[in-house]
Amino acid sequence: MDKTVKTLEIKAIEVRKSIMEIIEYGQSGHTGSDMSCTDILTTLYFQVMNNIDPNTPDNPDRDRYIQSKGHAAEALWAVLAEKGFFPKEELKTFYSFGSRLIGHPNNKVEGIEMNTGSLGHGLSLSVGIALAAKKDNKSYHTYTLMGDGELAEGSVWEGAMAAAHYKLDNLTAVIDRNGLQITGKSEEVMGVDPLKEKFEAFGWQVIEIDDGNSIEQLLTSFNTAHEKGKPKMIIAHTTKGRGLSFAENQINWHHKVATEEEFTGAMKSFDNQLEVLNNEI
Repeated sequence: MDKTVKTLEIKAIEVRKSIMEIIEYGQSGHTGSDMSCTDILTTLYFQVMNNIDPNTPDNPDRDRYIQSKGHAAEALWAVLAEKGFFPKEELKTFYSFGSRLIGHPNNKVEGIEMNTGSLGHGLSLSVGIALAAKKDNKSYHTYTLMGDGELAEGSVWEGAMAAAHYKLDNLTAVIDRNGLQITGKSEEVMGVDPLKEKFEAFGWQVIEIDDGNSIEQLLTSFNTAHEKGKPKMIIAHTTKGRGLSFAENQINWHHKVATEEEFTGAMKSFDNQLEVLNNEI
């Protein structure tokens, strides 16, 4: 296996360990949602996005990232700390009084472009940022991550129309298609299939991957050249609660805290995986 893929897989496990610790500190968190998007965030921040540097956080040429599924904030906090935007020690303050690290991304924290979490808005925000880059003749790229549950919001489809209308080939959106949301299966709450055909009809270049938790598949999809004049959509079929045997594909783990036994078992499992992967590099 490619060394880059292995290195990113190791990083993703380290991020998952941090997520578990953050939720344990705060006794609150969207565990299932965090785990489904961990590999996507890891791939973006540690391989794909350019000029993401805590020493120059306001670099005008930095790529922009908007987390539309803002309830998965613990995953983003873990990645930003791992990237060096703030000390890992601060993760222990999650959900405590006066902490910057709350349940949704907020721009009091270095590395956060905009406050997000009101579902259905991230794509439209990203369209505006990408359009600004075009008008300013800037080369930075804009990325956004959406949950499949928020696709029921009309503003998503307004943003999709606008992105195609303005030919934003400097915009990449990812759908964390884990199939579950807080009230049940996404397709039963509000069906959006056939998703690929819908975004293609809206004028997007669409890449669909069957394992959105595969670093290898994610890298291939991000590295696929943009079709000129088209925004890119990556539909990533992920597993809710990925990496936690007791939480995978379980609706009740959308927002839930592990018991002491579950936490200890998960951390031991992650350590075992890290040992195997580190020996393979």
